[in-house]
Formats: sequence, structure tokens, C-alpha cells
Amino acid sequence: MGLSAGADGLARCAWGADPQEYRRYHDQEWGRPVRGDDALFERLTLEAFQSGLSWLTILRKREAFRAAFDGFRIAKVAGYGPADVTRLLADAGIVRNRAKIEAAVANARAALDLPAGLADLLWSYAPPPRAGRPASAADVPARTPESTALARALKRHGFRFVGPTTAYALMQATGMVDDHVDGCHVPPPLPVR
Repeated sequence: MGLSAGADGLARCAWGADPQEYRRYHDQEWGRPVRGDDALFERLTLEAFQSGLSWLTILRKREAFRAAFDGFRIAKVAGYGPADVTRLLADAGIVRNRAKIEAAVANARAALDLPAGLADLLWSYAPPPRAGRPASAADVPARTPESTALARALKRHGFRFVGPTTAYALMQATGMVDDHVDGCHVPPPLPVR
């Protein structure tokens, strides 16, 4: 069914029961609507850094990422130059991947250039709310037509490391879709449009 009970006995999506970092992220953040440009930039950046790695690795390094990337303030990161890339490559607290670091800087610049802002662009691709939740984890897609369209739009605007799977993970993480499985104790989010 895709559910698992954590140490507290609450039914959660199977991936969110343990360890503690997953439980906290699942219960308090994943699937909750996020609207601020900087907050969405953080999620987009972390999803890109996660590519090819465990999400647990990213969660455990999240505070170091926030410190290294100036709280993911788009205007600040957009101003990064070669010295900042070198600084980030030397920071053992984050994932030190040159292509991903350079993509984060390029993505901040692209976000800064969006006329209506990052939130408006991202949320314009959110699918209509569906009736009910997925019955099991097997019913949760890795990509959708909306995430494919979002990835294309982001790339047209100069974003990098934003394929359809990353775009869908971003949609899940930021409440554009509710992929908590049926029976999960986390209540459905209030609609945001």
C-alpha cells in the first residue's frame, strides 16, 4: 500500500517513516505549498543537487547549503562570480560538483530575469488538483506532461539541471501536487492558486 509506521506509530508514506530527517521533512514540509521566489529557488537548487544522489544526503547537508548559498537569496546568488564557485567547490559541507554549482548560479540569474518572478512561472505549470490521493507509491509518477512542459519552459529561460523528473520532484516538494499516499497521516494541503 505504500505506508509505513514511524517510531511514533503514525502512518506515513513508506519513504517518510525513517530516519528522523525523512520523518521531519515528510511531516512538516514535503507537499506543502511554497510560494516565495527564494524558497522555491532553494527547492529547485536542492532538487538539482540531489540528481544521482540520495535525498537523505541533501537533507543532511541542507543547513550547510543554506549557509554556502547565502540563504538561497536569488539576487545574492545571481551575483556570484568565479571566486564564489571556487569557494563552493572547497566547501566540504555541500555537494561539490562544479556543473551543479555553476547551474545554481546560472539558475539564479535566469530567475532574476523572469518578468513575473519564479513563483509565477513554476505555479503556472501546476496541474489541477486531483480527486483523492494515490492508492500506493506505485501510482506516483516520476514525471508528468506538466513536469515535462515545466522543464521545457525553464530551459527556454536559461535554467539548467531541470529535466522532467527533477521538475516533478519539485512539484511534489512544493505542494503543486499532493503525492502523499492514501492513508498517510499528513492532511491534504489547502489549495493554492
